[in-house]
Amino acid sequence: MTEAKRKRPLDGIRVIEVGQLLAGPFCGSMLAYFGAEVIKIEPPGKGDPIRGWRALDDSGTSFWWRSLGRNKKSVTLDLRQAKGCELARQLIDSADVVIENFRPGVMEKWGLGPKDVKLSNPKLVYARISGYGQDGPYAKKPGFASVCEGISGFRYVNGFADQAPVRPNLSIGDTIAGIHAVLGIVLALFERQKEGGQGEGQVVDVALYEAMFNLMEGVVPEYDGCGAVREPSGTTITGIVPTNTYRCKNDKYVVIGGNGDSIFQRLMVAAGHPQMADDPHMANNAGRVQCEAEIDKALTDWCLSLDSDQVIQTLEDVRVPCGPIYNVEDMMSDPHFNERGLFEEVEIDGKPLKIPAILPKLSDTPGRTDWPGGEVGSHNDEILQDLLALDDAQLDTLRAEGVID
Repeated sequence: MTEAKRKRPLDGIRVIEVGQLLAGPFCGSMLAYFGAEVIKIEPPGKGDPIRGWRALDDSGTSFWWRSLGRNKKSVTLDLRQAKGCELARQLIDSADVVIENFRPGVMEKWGLGPKDVKLSNPKLVYARISGYGQDGPYAKKPGFASVCEGISGFRYVNGFADQAPVRPNLSIGDTIAGIHAVLGIVLALFERQKEGGQGEGQVVDVALYEAMFNLMEGVVPEYDGCGAVREPSGTTITGIVPTNTYRCKNDKYVVIGGNGDSIFQRLMVAAGHPQMADDPHMANNAGRVQCEAEIDKALTDWCLSLDSDQVIQTLEDVRVPCGPIYNVEDMMSDPHFNERGLFEEVEIDGKPLKIPAILPKLSDTPGRTDWPGGEVGSHNDEILQDLLALDDAQLDTLRAEGVID
C-alpha cells in the first residue's frame, strides 16, 4: 500500500474549525494530519490573521500558514450576518467535531453554542478553547497565551532569579492548549463509540492557563506539603544536580544531564575530577544538591577548555546524556532529524517548501501532509455545493451580499 493511500486513525471524522490565530487552528491541524476532514470557517477577505504574520512568501502569505493550514478546506462565512450563521449551523450539523476558540459567549451570540446545536446533532463533540475556561470569575477576560502563561505559574519558574520572568520565543500556551484539545476530542470520540456507537457527544473545555498549569509537575504538592515555592533557576532545574547548560571554548553551548548516580560518576571521571566521582557525599542526588556550586564550577571550567564537539564526543563515549543547543539551521541539516522524517516538502506556486511533520509517529496509521494551507475560501464551491447542496445562483447571491468571498 502506498503512503498516499494508507489509512489514518481519524479517517471519516468531519471537523468544523471556527476561530483563528493559534490554539484552535493548531488543534485542527493535528486532527487533519491524522485523517480528519477539517473544514475551516474564515471571515471573508483576509481570513485567519496568521496568513499575514511574520515572514511572507511571494504571494504575501506567511510561510507559517502553509504549515498551520495544511490539509484543511477553507470556507469563508461572515458570521456577523444571519445567513452566514445559518450556513455555519448546517456545516456543524453535518460534523462529528467543532473547534472554536472565541471568548466565552461569542458562539452563543451567533446561535452556534453547544446547547443551540445539541438537539440537531447530539453526537457532536464540541471543543472550546479560551484563555480561562467557560466559567469562573475570569471567564470573560481576554486571554492571550502570553498572559495565560503568566497566571498559570509557568512564567514564574522560567528565567533567572534576578531578572524578569522569561518568555520562550514561541506561543507555547496556544500550542499546549491545542494539544490538550486534541486529547480531549479523541477521548470524547472514544467515549461516544461506547454502547454500540450510540453514545452522545460532549463539551471539551480547554483553558490556556490550565493547559500550562498541567505542566507544573510537583509545584503544587511541594507547596502544600512543606511550603516550598519553586523559584526560577536559570539554566538549571531545582533539586536535580547536575543538569545544566555550559559554554564551550568555541562559544557554543552544550546541555549535560549527569544527575543519575552512576552517570555522575562517569561524568566526573571524564571531566577530570575522579575525586568528586568517588566522594560519598556526592553519591546521591540529595548530597549533590548541597554541592551544586562546586560541581557546576568544575563542569563549567572543563567545558570552557574544549570545543563543543569535543565535550559531546567525550561524554557520549562514556554514555553521559549530552547534546548541543540547536537553532533551526542545525535541525534541518541534522541527519537524525531527517532520517526520522521530521520535515515534509510541499509545493507553493511551483517552489518547494519544507514544513514540520506533526507528531506522534504511528507505525501502522501514520499522519501525513496532503496539501499545504491554501488560499482564503479556496473550498467554498466544493463545500457549499457538494455538502450543503447550494446551486450557482445561491452562491452568486451570497457573494453579492458579502456572506462569502
